[in-house]
Order: sequence, then structure tokens, then C-alpha cells
Amino acid sequence: MNELIQQITSRTGLSPDQAQGAAEAVIHFLKERLPAPLASHLDSLLGSNSEGTTEGEAPAEGGGLLGNLTHGLGGLLGGGETPR
Repeated sequence: MNELIQQITSRTGLSPDQAQGAAEAVIHFLKERLPAPLASHLDSLLGSNSEGTTEGEAPAEGGGLLGNLTHGLGGLLGGGETPR
């Protein structure tokens, strides 16, 4: 989640606190609209609990958090393998 917050901060100019709030709002939005199995998979991809806070995960190889998220969601939503 820290990588996502850093990306939001650098791309938008928001403060880290504002970026965290934005990230948590988007995650909450997605989890409400995705079927339960996909919503729980989103938690595992983000390494976060239901409040959207980080549990101290290390980014997986190749692409970090955002790469894992897009890779996982691409496969789950029928997009197949998402290039890294």
C-alpha cells in the first residue's frame, strides 16, 4: 500500500495523508462492487486488511504492488496475463 500512496502523491501532488485517504476510498469502492471472492483476492494483492492499512508485506518480484494488482485483476477480469 505504501507504493500506491507514493505513486498517488508523486502523480497528483497530494499530501501523503490525502493520498492514503484516496487509496483507501478507491479500495473500499472496489471491494463493495466486486464479488466476495474477488474482493478478498484484492486484499491479498494489496497486503492489506479490511481498513486498507498495510500489514508489512514486501512487494513481490517484478512490478511491485501496482504490477501485482494489475496482473491479478487482469487475470481475474478475463484479461489474461497483463504484461509487466
